[in-house]
Amino acid sequence: MKLRSLLTQTLIHPETLSGLSLSDWDLLIRQARHANLLGRLAYRITDCQLLAQVPEQPRPHLESALSVAQRQMQAVQWEVNRIVQALDKTHVSIILLKGAAYILQLLPTAQGRLFSDVDILVPKPQLEAVELALKIHGWITTHHDPYDQRYYRNWMHELPPMQHLTRQTLLDVHHTILPETARYHPDPKQLLDAAVPVVGYEDRVKVLAPIDMLLHSATHLFHEGELNHGLRDLTDLDSLLRHFSAQD
Repeated sequence: MKLRSLLTQTLIHPETLSGLSLSDWDLLIRQARHANLLGRLAYRITDCQLLAQVPEQPRPHLESALSVAQRQMQAVQWEVNRIVQALDKTHVSIILLKGAAYILQLLPTAQGRLFSDVDILVPKPQLEAVELALKIHGWITTHHDPYDQRYYRNWMHELPPMQHLTRQTLLDVHHTILPETARYHPDPKQLLDAAVPVVGYEDRVKVLAPIDMLLHSATHLFHEGELNHGLRDLTDLDSLLRHFSAQD
């Protein structure tokens, strides 16, 4: 409990870091790394112009996390470009979800955030065409067991995860935001119709409307089977609420 409270306290009140001992910093760095929040912690400290107050021992960990986060942001932008090119002949518009959406919309939520994959949403009737186009351009399924294939295709809200053969990047292709077997079934057409185009991509790339983006973030947090990234997802939700609350 002490580990968790130290991390959340520093994220909410970074000015308290001046009172941390080296032992505290050791706990804080390890906890932030475990929660996949080291980059966000580093950005929070840097944004508050407090990096100079960090002792020389833990500072390289924060600087490294910032560099990794920045590199991943560039990699995600490139990956989106490759996905758009791969789907060019399908004429399907994609909706970016979660991290990729935060980056392409330049949201504060993207700052310092680490990513494991790119998530996109497409109309369910277009899934076959999208999957085929992606396979032609080097993405392959990561789940080869027949049961896993049937599980994803019949009961889930996405295709089996895909990975690019050369870049090894991961891609999740969704057709809605909750599994087919879930209690609630939001109408994906409403999400698609309200989506917002990303500047520079015309209608080829969109993101969820602000209220839908926030609701999807909450859905992702509360419907995940495991909470290994629970605190990171909670900070996503907090950041989105703070950012979009400036609007009506």
